[in-house]
Amino acid sequence: MGTFFSILAVGFVLGMRHATDPDHVVAVTTIVSRERSTANAAVIGAFWGLGHTATIFVVGTGIILFDIVIPVRLGLSMELCVGFMLIALGIWNLVTFRRSVVVVPPENVEGIILTHSHAHSHRGVVHSHSHTHVGEAGLRVPKAVGPRHPDSRYRKGLARFGRPLVVGVIHGLAGSAAVALLILASIRNSELAILYLLVFGVGTIAGMVLITTGIASSLRFAGDRAERFSQRLGLVTGMISVAFGCFVAYRICVVQGLFGSHPSWIPN
Repeated sequence: MGTFFSILAVGFVLGMRHATDPDHVVAVTTIVSRERSTANAAVIGAFWGLGHTATIFVVGTGIILFDIVIPVRLGLSMELCVGFMLIALGIWNLVTFRRSVVVVPPENVEGIILTHSHAHSHRGVVHSHSHTHVGEAGLRVPKAVGPRHPDSRYRKGLARFGRPLVVGVIHGLAGSAAVALLILASIRNSELAILYLLVFGVGTIAGMVLITTGIASSLRFAGDRAERFSQRLGLVTGMISVAFGCFVAYRICVVQGLFGSHPSWIPN
């Protein structure tokens, strides 16, 4: 019985450790870089964990029960999807940053009073704070945010929570083979191995919730005056995500030879 609980405890701890893998952290940081609600950030982390756990469990169970062997090119292709996903997330952040700022030409801004507003969300209620000041040459003015239509809130909710779910699914596909093979090497009992998968998934969810909550808490602690910092963080995380995604794609396509005659793949 002691061995049984020890195995589950190890699975939970390793699941939390798995959440801190570089590609995982880069992806979720890109998603929550402008999220200051700790509750929403926790939900984002949980959705990522659910997507990751679902694919790890399904694919891992297939490998454990039916001795499914994943071909080398298929395994590399699944990992390549992570690289493409990181690039897409980074571009998303860069485009969002570009749209959040408007450059006003000097001839239209000097000597006039500019008014802009910032949207804030407190306990689920969205409202705006307006500010006015005298324009200066080359001023970058955030776009004004008007009342939100219910449909736009629904779409934003899908984007906010659906995106981490999809990202988690893709990450799960890329890591499922490694997790399952690690379990098979140490646990011969199929039922215990599948239970280990579930506990590992729960640990991954818990670890990712801690990561996303920590990021949002830091931004929230900085206060409303960190709006510009939050925008710049979105820009920086976007560039990092694109760069890391390109590195992953290069490693898989060139170093590991996905499209070559002798591709090499070690699940990790």
